[in-house]
Amino acid sequence: MTATVALPGGRSYRLRGGAGFDRPAGPAASRVAYAAAHVVADPTAENVPGAPSAVDWDRTLAFRHHLWSYGLGVAEAMDTAQRGAGLDHAATRELIRRSAAEARAVGGRIVAGVATDQLPPGPATLAEVADAYTAQLADVVAAGARPVLMCSRHLAAAATGAEDYLRVYDRLLGAVDQPVVLHWLGDMFDPALAGYWGSTDLDEATDTVLHLVKDHQHRVDGIKVSLLDADREVALRRRLPAGVRLYTGDDFHYPELIRGDDQGHSDALLGVFAAIAPAAAAALAALDRGDLDTYDAILAPTLPLARHLFASPTWFYKTGIVFLAWLAGHQEHFTMLAGQQSGRSPAHLARLLVLADTAGLLPDAELAAARARAYFTVAGVAQ
Repeated sequence: MTATVALPGGRSYRLRGGAGFDRPAGPAASRVAYAAAHVVADPTAENVPGAPSAVDWDRTLAFRHHLWSYGLGVAEAMDTAQRGAGLDHAATRELIRRSAAEARAVGGRIVAGVATDQLPPGPATLAEVADAYTAQLADVVAAGARPVLMCSRHLAAAATGAEDYLRVYDRLLGAVDQPVVLHWLGDMFDPALAGYWGSTDLDEATDTVLHLVKDHQHRVDGIKVSLLDADREVALRRRLPAGVRLYTGDDFHYPELIRGDDQGHSDALLGVFAAIAPAAAAALAALDRGDLDTYDAILAPTLPLARHLFASPTWFYKTGIVFLAWLAGHQEHFTMLAGQQSGRSPAHLARLLVLADTAGLLPDAELAAARARAYFTVAGVAQ
């Protein structure tokens, strides 16, 4: 067999395969790291836009065991799992319940998203938004996962200013009996979240977030920030109260943010960590040892991959995540909920293939090449 693939534009590429990364003995000691995991669709079901979600539960849970085996925590039912892009509320509840049970069985770390997506599309009152959040919060707590209070499209549409956000979040944080993770997802990930926290001025929005955190310091484990702005993240991190973590969701600058400086570091809650789990785990193990050169050397080739994966339009990054999971052998098909496999072009995915191989993330070169050839053949590229 050959590991050569014909790519769009008349180029061919020979895959070299992954060099391999050792599994660590356990989770990193110096950083808390969650990988936001995707869901594996049932390829035989009607997973078309508007259809009920049909999930392949066995393969979906097996992927979470893959992440736990590398010492990473699982961030469940986040946007990476197609929240708001194919994963409906019924499937979300089942996903959280099943994943939390698997986490308990293996001692794996898990957090899970709390949102308002059981509400129908369209206008909702602040009371309806708060009630929807409260119901999902109860589900996540009952499942045994740490809640992540995700940004809500309904709240973004209903709120008229920072006071409305604070009123809703004050109610939620006042009702929990364990620390939760807050969530700030920029509009590059979801345009419906523009102006979240009550302002399109990010300085004003930051002040609102800090006001909320300081009012509920003992109920906030940390905040996940996905603004793709490293300087702004560091500035926010330095203003957080002691003991409140900044979980980076910055898939463009994560190596430097996790590495940190003499004033602190970010922990991680990243979609890209699901795609680069072996490398991420090896890098974090090096960081635990104080081996910064090895840490930098491992993550450096993953950064071009991440920046391409999350390139504009950023919200289609999930297509690349699933494409890489298929090439790496974690699932047997390239099918997504709501037909989202069409979200990236063959040219984009060809570049992704090369970058993943360069980073050593495709362990079986011949398997990855065979699957890539099948995809590009269907896309009209003769092999």
